Amino acid sequence: MQIKKDKVVSIHYTLTDDAGKVLDSSTGRGPLFYIQGHGNLIPGLEEALEGKSKTDKVKTSIPPEKGYGVKMDEMIHQISRSHFEEPESVEVGMQFQAEMDHGMQHLTVTAIEGDKVTLDGNHPLAGQTLHFDVDIVDVREASKEELDHGHVHGPEGHHHH
Repeated sequence: MQIKKDKVVSIHYTLTDDAGKVLDSSTGRGPLFYIQGHGNLIPGLEEALEGKSKTDKVKTSIPPEKGYGVKMDEMIHQISRSHFEEPESVEVGMQFQAEMDHGMQHLTVTAIEGDKVTLDGNHPLAGQTLHFDVDIVDVREASKEELDHGHVHGPEGHHHH
């Protein structure tokens, strides 16, 4: 069975950056389950897996435009350290959510210079080429319920309680 829209796919994967550093991997966990064509994965990875079958191995490099987007300067802000509830505990690498003009936004502290804290609202992987090494574990039909909900159910997927 080939991977195409509405198929449930399970994969093992390793994601690395340009330097070969592992950013994410399913190693040591169960495979990742998703429904093809429902935006569960970044567009470039869905495109690379389209038409592939169980046991295929796929190596692909995905540009930022088909990954987490290009870095946008307007998503980077400098604010005073005093805006934080616990100003002395702020450190580079901290991540949090904040209510912004266009809704909730994930922010990462990328620099601190004196009283100025630089916050980046870009996805941490924005602007990066992503290198995926994927083993396709299985491909199956999605149930009507899975298609209605847009995610995988059952022993290997999401459960409703």
